[in-house]
Amino acid sequence: MTEHVAIVGAGTGGTVLANDLADRLDSEIDAGDVRVTLFNDDPDHVYKPVWLYVPFGQREPADGRRPLADLVDDRVEVEIEYVQAIDTDAKELTTVEQPEPVAYDHLVLATGSVLDPESVPGLAQGGHNFYSEDGAEALREELLAFEEGRVVLSVVGSPHMCPAAPLEFAFMAEDWFRQRGMGEDVEVTYTYPIQRVHGNPEIGAWAEPIMEERGIDVRTFTNPQAVDPEAQVIETMEGAEIDYDLLVTIPPHTGVDLIPEAGLGDEWVDVDKHTLEATRAEDVYAIGDAADTGVPKAGSVAHYQAGVVGKRIASAVRGRPATARYDGKTLCFIETGMDEASFVEFDYENPPAPAPPSTALHWSKLGYNESYWLTARGLL
Repeated sequence: MTEHVAIVGAGTGGTVLANDLADRLDSEIDAGDVRVTLFNDDPDHVYKPVWLYVPFGQREPADGRRPLADLVDDRVEVEIEYVQAIDTDAKELTTVEQPEPVAYDHLVLATGSVLDPESVPGLAQGGHNFYSEDGAEALREELLAFEEGRVVLSVVGSPHMCPAAPLEFAFMAEDWFRQRGMGEDVEVTYTYPIQRVHGNPEIGAWAEPIMEERGIDVRTFTNPQAVDPEAQVIETMEGAEIDYDLLVTIPPHTGVDLIPEAGLGDEWVDVDKHTLEATRAEDVYAIGDAADTGVPKAGSVAHYQAGVVGKRIASAVRGRPATARYDGKTLCFIETGMDEASFVEFDYENPPAPAPPSTALHWSKLGYNESYWLTARGLL
């Protein structure tokens, strides 16, 4: 009987995993003993880190899109369908298009995060974001027309995708305005919901002195509970009000409804942080943003987790004990302006130690963004 591996979601984790399994299980697939199906509701693969550069006119949203058909191994069946339900007892999933449930032997959820600005009154109407294609394009128009006043970058919800991106935007915006001779006319304010500027204490301790040196106004322990778009005011749970002329937000994020509806977690999939196996169902894994592991919701995490799950599924298919484990490895470039960046690498046991910002690291990040498509194909 053919074993079926179903992957839901074709972001970084799902796409890398599909290609990993096509390579790792090539003989089994060719013999008809295994089939791998990748389900996604969009025919394109989207590389979201490009969006950070769109508001500053450095990239276009199209630079972050490629057809899945060009990225995924031909031995993988790609289904452009919306998965609407999972029955983990019957080991079946239901799509909108197919009349009958689809049986699986191994299921991997790589469903990512969903923006939820509507959960904060006025946020969708009063705030811009660069966490979507449309949002990044709209923000570009606002930034180009902005000549003076206060730009507020407010992290409204956590956890969120690309944890370094709020810092990057604040650093880049301050530098961008200053280079254009507008540094005296534009104030950049940065808000964060806890008593430091980043969720990771080491990164927060590294970033805060740079923000102070650059004159970025920092407001920690700031939790917006409403936005008044007409008055251009943020109202916080702490009782403060913050005026803005341009509001850029990191909206609250949530997991897809599929996860709680399938009983796999309240918002994200409850998993063993080393094996990435779901704790509430058999033969189910989660990777990337969808997995509740405590590590950042970053593309590098999804990439490394995909390799671990690929090895574990291959072991199960071959009737061998699975030994691969995820150690929390995360790496990230952090832009500190328009032409310098830092770099961090850490895991469950070793905290990050950000590298001194340099032009070389900035170009390394841009170089990786260009070569990312080789990562998605499983070549890097």
